[in-house]
Amino acid sequence: MNLKEQIEKYVPYNEQEEKDKETMLKYMNTFDDVLTRNNEFGHFTASAWAVNKEKTKLLMIKHNIYKTWAWTGGHADGDTDLLQTAIRELQEETGVKNVKVLKDDIFSLEIICVNGHVKRGKYVSSHVHLNLTYLLEVDENEVLNIKQDENSGVKWINIEDIEKVSNEQWIIENVYRKITEKMRKL
Repeated sequence: MNLKEQIEKYVPYNEQEEKDKETMLKYMNTFDDVLTRNNEFGHFTASAWAVNKEKTKLLMIKHNIYKTWAWTGGHADGDTDLLQTAIRELQEETGVKNVKVLKDDIFSLEIICVNGHVKRGKYVSSHVHLNLTYLLEVDENEVLNIKQDENSGVKWINIEDIEKVSNEQWIIENVYRKITEKMRKL
């Protein structure tokens, strides 16, 4: 099933997801290149909601650009398999090797506004990430490593404490809370 079909098949969890799904599909019908950063207005990204076996902790990184603890994830960079993108980014950003997929399908979707910033010495204009999130599991005993060009820390954080360590209020209110609630209903 291709990416567009996966998004069409996805059943939104709430009003935010309904609207974002609709916008993502319109975006795919409007723009030719939605999978690479060549599309400077917005492009697809994938995130990993990487929990421990008990689903009480989330593996997070201290993001260099946003200066906050955040979930892992990154750009599709042309890859149409966003589940694999989420796994790749999780492994690259945390150093974990073994990842268990808890749900093959998209677990959450959201359009995230990205403020302009400097990356690798170049200014990147404000744009949006058309983000798909996947539910993954990692053993807490896996060795963690910092990816210095992207983060300054990697650690397990109790799900109840995410709001204490993240300073991205919109993400907390509209993404982290939603995903946590959804996960607990499984």
